[in-house]
Amino acid sequence: MAQRFSFALHAKDGAARTGVISTPRGEIRTPAFMPVGTAATVKAMLPESVAATGADILLGNTYHLMLRPGAERIARLGGLHAFMNWDKPILTDSGGFQVMSLAELRKLTEEGVTFRSHIDGSRHVLTPERSMEIQKLLGSDIVMAFDECPALPAEEPEVAASMRLSMRWAERSKEAFGDRPGHALFGIQQGGVTEALRAESAAALRAIGFDGYAIGGLAVGEGQAAMFGVLDYAPAMLPEDAPRYLMGVGKPDDILGAVKRGVDMMDCVLPSRSGRTGQAWTRRGQVNIKNARHADDPRPLDAACTCPACQNYSRAYLHHVFRSGEIIASMLLTWHNLHYYQELMEGMRGAIAAGRFAAFEADFHATRAAGDIEPL
Repeated sequence: MAQRFSFALHAKDGAARTGVISTPRGEIRTPAFMPVGTAATVKAMLPESVAATGADILLGNTYHLMLRPGAERIARLGGLHAFMNWDKPILTDSGGFQVMSLAELRKLTEEGVTFRSHIDGSRHVLTPERSMEIQKLLGSDIVMAFDECPALPAEEPEVAASMRLSMRWAERSKEAFGDRPGHALFGIQQGGVTEALRAESAAALRAIGFDGYAIGGLAVGEGQAAMFGVLDYAPAMLPEDAPRYLMGVGKPDDILGAVKRGVDMMDCVLPSRSGRTGQAWTRRGQVNIKNARHADDPRPLDAACTCPACQNYSRAYLHHVFRSGEIIASMLLTWHNLHYYQELMEGMRGAIAAGRFAAFEADFHATRAAGDIEPL
C-alpha cells in the first residue's frame, strides 16, 4: 500500500511553526518555500541546481501546462516528474488564479470557467472536475482544489459570492479527487480581507475535509498591511494538524511575516523573475546589479552566501554579463536568489525549533536596514 501523505508538527514559537510533511517522494521541511516551475521548468535553472539550493518541493502550473504541452501528452510521457526530471514532490495549482489574471474572454458560471487561451486564442473549459483530471494526469503529489479568485480591491458582496462559489467548487473537487493514497488535496480559503467571510470559508472547508489548507485571495493588490491583517487571524481558523499554505507570497519580509503568523508553505515567482531582471535578494536587502556602481566592485553579492554566484563571481562580473545580455547572468542571479530564499527558510526553521524566532526576526530587519554592501 502506498505511503499516505502526513504532516507532523515539531515545534511552535508563538504562532510560528516548524514540522515535516511526508510524501512518497520525500519529506518537505516546513516552513517551506516552493520555487515556481510554471511550464515544467524553473526558468534559468536545471532541476539539480534547484535541488542544490535546498528546495524540497516545486510548484507546477495547471493552466500553463494544460495549454502547452497538454496534460494528456505529459501523462503519456510518464508524468510531470519524469517529464521535467524532478524526483521530489510537486504541488500543482488549480488554474483558477491564472484564468482570472491571464485568460481572455473569461465567462464564469456555476459549472466552471470558459475562456480563451492567452497564447493562441483557443477555447477551453475548466471546471473542478477537469482541474482534478488535469492534475491527476500530471501526477502531482499535492493537488489544489479549483477556486475562483477575485482581484482586490472588490466590493464585499462580490467577494462573498466568489467565496461561496469556491466552496461549492471545493466540494466538487473533493468528490472528483477521490481516494488517491500518496497524493494530497488542499482546500483554499477565500474571503478577501473580511474576517467573517474568512471564518465562513474555513468552516466550509473543515466540514468537507482536506489534507491541507491554503490561504488564497491575498497578494492580489491589497498591500502588505492588509495581508498581514488577514494573517493575524486566518491561519488559526484552519486545522492545527494540517499544513497551511499561503499562495503567491512573496518578498522575504512577506514570508517572514507570514511564518510569524502561522503559515507553513509559500510560493512565488519573485526570486526567479527578479534574477532575470537583474535584481538580487540578499540578507542586506535588494541589489540592482544593473546599477553602474557595481561595475568596478570586486566583492560578491553577499559575502556570507555560499551559492555559486557569491562564491565564484564578483558584482563587477555579474554587472558586466547582465548589461551584455549574457544568459549566465539570469542563471547566476536566479541561483543566488533561490539559495537565499532557502537559507531564509532554514534559518526560520532553526529559530522556531530553538524558541528564538523573535530574535531571528529582529536580526533580519536590523541587517537589512544596514544596507546592501558590507564595509571593506
